[in-house]
Amino acid sequence: MAIITVPRGTVDLLPSDMSIWKRMEKTAEEVCRLYNYGEIRTPMFEATDLFQRGVGETTDIVQKEMYTFTDRGNRSLTLRPEGTAPVVRSYVENKMYGDPNQPVKLYYCGPMFRYERPQAGRQRQFTQFGVEAIGSDDPHIDAEVISLALEFYKRLGLKQLKLVINSLGDLDSRKKHREALIRHFSPAIGEFCEDCQNRLERNPLRILDCKVDREHPLIQSAPSILDYLNDASKAFFHAVKEALDDMGITYEVDPTLVRGLDYYHHTTFEIMGADFGAITTLCGGGRYNGLVEEFGGPRVSGIGFGLSFERVILAMKAEGLEVSGSRTLDCFFAPIGEKARAVATKLLYACRKAGISADMDYMDRKVKAQFKQADRLGARFVAVLGDDEIARHVLSMKDMETGEQVEVEEDQIIDYLKTKLEG
Repeated sequence: MAIITVPRGTVDLLPSDMSIWKRMEKTAEEVCRLYNYGEIRTPMFEATDLFQRGVGETTDIVQKEMYTFTDRGNRSLTLRPEGTAPVVRSYVENKMYGDPNQPVKLYYCGPMFRYERPQAGRQRQFTQFGVEAIGSDDPHIDAEVISLALEFYKRLGLKQLKLVINSLGDLDSRKKHREALIRHFSPAIGEFCEDCQNRLERNPLRILDCKVDREHPLIQSAPSILDYLNDASKAFFHAVKEALDDMGITYEVDPTLVRGLDYYHHTTFEIMGADFGAITTLCGGGRYNGLVEEFGGPRVSGIGFGLSFERVILAMKAEGLEVSGSRTLDCFFAPIGEKARAVATKLLYACRKAGISADMDYMDRKVKAQFKQADRLGARFVAVLGDDEIARHVLSMKDMETGEQVEVEEDQIIDYLKTKLEG
């Protein structure tokens, strides 16, 4: 019978993998608490229309990458490919705009799904951590969101980080830039890929983000959005940069940074990491206007980012940081014989009730093999019970760190372990 394997573009996270994943989740939670962002959890599937309207019908995500299906009620549903649209939908549906505490500051962490060609740092199911601050037009909150993302990476030990920022301007600025891009690309649009040809009239800004034609001379010489910013957009971008300067955060302005989603305007940013292959972008985000209104809410703007845990791990490995993590156990019971097994079972249960992590041998191994098993599990102490120890109601305790070996009375085992572990 053929073995059923994990679907392409997905991976199993085994117990040996979970140390770094738990650490990333805990770090995200701690940083968001410091910045006063509350957790939100949205469904893993939503109405397909949510992403068509929210992400944009001209994007690769909507056109090529979504997992869409029809349910038994003949409704079109899609596994969420990104986190912003569901969060904004929830913001509108639950009338969070009526909360007296504004802006509404939210974070999420969970699986996303995109049908892409699997490669390092890009899976069809990936875990995304992101934040959204909705309801404020203050450029200082743009800087806050950027600083939050950087703080997350720094707490994990990453040092090779580069922040790249740009401004897409307001609606008026984008309109003038759009017209300039159409004039620029139209004479030679036949030289570009089919996707770019389709984007010319619908969303020419996305041609700058094309992965196929990125080296085309016309992309290199395309009109810069920074040359089309009106005074208000220039002032907004200046305020964001000034706030980053005040925080001591270094950055690089890149006029070609456009991001791939239709709802961005004003601030866009990416955080790059150590070179770990073809993809070095760790995080991307920006400000959006019109998205809340598109879903039936008031005319308010937001700012947010999304990052994948998978790329964090690649960046950590590239910088030589520890990601495996060893499993640790407080005490391993090594019984010899059936009577000893009964006593060990009772003491094992007592340890766990007292908050001491413990395990025991269930494979009837010899003593030497049991010590090897305890070492593999990272046990701090090994408690040996044989006929002699049972007769005297003691355990032979070995400290695996120091090599010290002492006898401890059965009814003192909890106090002994707690004293040693706390010390």
